[in-house]
Amino acid sequence: QVQLVESGGGLVQPGVSLRLSCAAFGFGFDYYAIGWFLHALGKEREGVCWISSRVGSTDYADSVKGRFTISRDNAKNTVYLQMNSLKPEDTAVYYCAAAGPMSFARSGYRCYSRSAYDYWGQGTQVTVSS
Repeated sequence: QVQLVESGGGLVQPGVSLRLSCAAFGFGFDYYAIGWFLHALGKEREGVCWISSRVGSTDYADSVKGRFTISRDNAKNTVYLQMNSLKPEDTAVYYCAAAGPMSFARSGYRCYSRSAYDYWGQGTQVTVSS
C-alpha cells in the first residue's frame, strides 16, 4: 500500500526549530522527487521546498530560504524538513508529496505544481505561537 506519513509537527514558540519527517511506503522512493507544501487557514496550499530523486537538488520558496532545509535518506525512505527560526506565519498543516518522473515531466518540471505529484501524505500541524 502506497503511503506517505508525516510526523514531527507541534506547537512551538517563535524562534525555535522543528524537524518534520516524511516516511514513504509501497513505491520506488528512490525514483521520486519529494515536495513539502503548507496549507494555512484561509489560504491556498503552497509549495515550500523540493528535493530531486537522485542527485538531491533542492529548491526553496523565498519565504523559507535560509531557514528551512530539506534532505532525504534513501536508505530509510524518508525525507526531512528542518525548520529553524520559526515564525507565526509558518503556522500551517505541512504535507509531503511524491512526484514520479512521468508526472513531473507532464507538469513541465514545475516542482511546486500540485499536478506533478502522484502521492500525498495526510499532513502534520505546525503551530508557531507565543
